[in-house]
Amino acid sequence: MKMQLIDWVLIGVYFIFSLLIGLYYSRRAGKSTSEYFTSGRNLPWWLAGTSMVATTFAADTPLVVNQFVYEHGIAGNWIWWCAVMNGMLTVFFFARLWRRVEVMTDQELAEVRYGGRPAAFLRGFRALYLGVIANCIIMGWVINAGISIVGISLNVNRWWAMVICLSTTVLYSVLSGLWGVIVTDFFQFIVAMGGSIMLALFALDKVGWIEGLKTQMLANYGAERTEEIFRFSPEIGSVWMPVSLFLVYIGVQWWASWYPGAEPGGGGYIAQRILASKDEKNSLFATLWFNLAHYALRPWPWIIVGLCSLVLLPGLDKPQEGYVKLMVELLPSGFFGLMLAAFAAAFMSTISTHLNWGSSYIINDFYRRFLKKDADEKHYVLVSRLCTLLLMVAGGLVGYAMNSIRSGWELLLTIGAGTGLVYILRWYWWRINAWSEISAMSAALVVSLGLRFSGFAAKFFPDSPGYVVEMLITVGITTAVWVIVTYLTKAESPETLAGFVRRAQPGGAGWKKVREQTGNLPASPDHLKINFLAWILGSTLIYTTLFGIGKLILKEFTWAGVLLGLSAVFAGGIYFLIVKSLAGKPV
Repeated sequence: MKMQLIDWVLIGVYFIFSLLIGLYYSRRAGKSTSEYFTSGRNLPWWLAGTSMVATTFAADTPLVVNQFVYEHGIAGNWIWWCAVMNGMLTVFFFARLWRRVEVMTDQELAEVRYGGRPAAFLRGFRALYLGVIANCIIMGWVINAGISIVGISLNVNRWWAMVICLSTTVLYSVLSGLWGVIVTDFFQFIVAMGGSIMLALFALDKVGWIEGLKTQMLANYGAERTEEIFRFSPEIGSVWMPVSLFLVYIGVQWWASWYPGAEPGGGGYIAQRILASKDEKNSLFATLWFNLAHYALRPWPWIIVGLCSLVLLPGLDKPQEGYVKLMVELLPSGFFGLMLAAFAAAFMSTISTHLNWGSSYIINDFYRRFLKKDADEKHYVLVSRLCTLLLMVAGGLVGYAMNSIRSGWELLLTIGAGTGLVYILRWYWWRINAWSEISAMSAALVVSLGLRFSGFAAKFFPDSPGYVVEMLITVGITTAVWVIVTYLTKAESPETLAGFVRRAQPGGAGWKKVREQTGNLPASPDHLKINFLAWILGSTLIYTTLFGIGKLILKEFTWAGVLLGLSAVFAGGIYFLIVKSLAGKPV
């Protein structure tokens, strides 16, 4: 496929529109860091939630999903489907808490929840660690995917592919702050989803739609392999999904590891959107819409293309490239340009968020907090824009050097393994202190990297997946370290704890001692039993909707009807519980 004039025109229109949005919001973003990083706390739920979905719809995501399906069938996606329960925890237990504290970044919470020098150190350390190191790893694999897409599509070398990927994105991100990011996210999500659906339809047409896909799959792979490919749940105990790996996915990974977009206790750019929402109600509905769209609605066009690539592109050495190769081979002029614009939208929505999110940490939680405290707002906005530009350069260099998207995923999951429980409990247990977080992060980083670079798993557990060994050992050691450190160090002062309770109004027995000692603290409006039931129903809703849509696409109508019918019942129950929770009396 060679680019035609119509393709260039469509891509040009898309980029011009994105730049116009950035220019339109640049003046508003320049007023203050509050406007630049939190959009003045005025986002409605549908805009905040869609921005979350767009951000997690990165250029790498369709490629890596194609790899999962190509190698392990539909069930290969359980590496990220297992995070549903974590996402729904954020919806019902943490979204409203985040909105109440009204910090500018989630790192600022450290000096709200904790006190003294340890809290200040934690805030600054996390700002640089997550805002620079972890952020550049994440941007690296996204940029790596963007380089592959542009390189294959336009037949240019990696260097020029990277320049093309980053130039426009950084321009509107620098100019417009979070306002421009959020509004372009909404537009880019529509473009990206439209392109994904379009490619799935062209791929299905090529193989003869669902009937032809199943027929060719049987002819090429046989009945047993075809059944495995179309399974929604993995065959536990198989070569690629041993029992230990599945148990880690569903029993450990979702609550134990920090991962962008699925942080235990909320956090990252999800917290950024929550903090920018109009109020608690909008923050709750934003995160609910995000999780429903992210897990249940969005994956199927990618999965369909992955299935078609098994038939149309057998024997790929790099399965993640199958998605782009089908795009190049199947799409006619005009549609090809639209698809490149869709990939640009997916890429830009993610990178622009990470640039804004990372610079918010560096400026608000390090530069403004420790280096220059008394400058005016125009100075901080200017430095924020410069920081955004420098982060783009750093992320681009990491992406240029990175070889594997999946390895980046697993590295980030393991270096945060064991920290998740601290991030959850800090909201509900008074005894967690700043040293709990510091020790958890330090232990997870040291242990995970030590295990990985020493080859410990391969030497001592050659028959077990290395990822399982690294995850379980890191979680175990990290948890033991932070629990011991918590009890060996002083609790936060009564004044600090009471101040946090007044601001966040958390519920549960974990704050009973603080309430009894202090008195006159506001009662929590949260009903934890209602939230727990809503969490169970919400997690089930995601899975029944996800699998119900899949059965509908595959023309298994009986199962589709049952699953989608259950989804409707669960949705009704969740709505009832949300209304009851929002209107409930303080407890």
